[in-house]
Amino acid sequence: MGVFSKTCEYAIRAVLFIAHKTASGGRVGIKEISGGIDSPEPFLAKILQDLSRKGLVQSAKGPNGGFYLDDHALKRPLTDIVEAIDGNGLFTGCALGLKQCSEINPCPLHGQFKAIRSEIHQLLATTEIGKFNQELILGINSLRK
Repeated sequence: MGVFSKTCEYAIRAVLFIAHKTASGGRVGIKEISGGIDSPEPFLAKILQDLSRKGLVQSAKGPNGGFYLDDHALKRPLTDIVEAIDGNGLFTGCALGLKQCSEINPCPLHGQFKAIRSEIHQLLATTEIGKFNQELILGINSLRK
């Protein structure tokens, strides 16, 4: 099990796949993305539609259509994807899911989880979407299960 929701996992993998496949121009279609990240196509189509509406991926229709990322999108942090799909609960929520958890009313895991939450946020906020293109091109990293 990952840190993110299943939808968010697919969203991050899809955006990184699109970034890597379109780094030298061109577009990538939904079938190729689906196969490349091992995701069900209909579920992925809804995610990409949402990300496109929110400006995290670009799309073009027609014979040379498909998804791609512009220079601005490549420089956006991974937190933008997480917040677009799951909101900011990962960065602000309680480890035990308590609504009233706070500094004043902490759950048993509050102190340690707050530190972990902060590290995850820092990692994602300082990692640009285009950061992994070279590793993906060279096969050092993978986006499939």
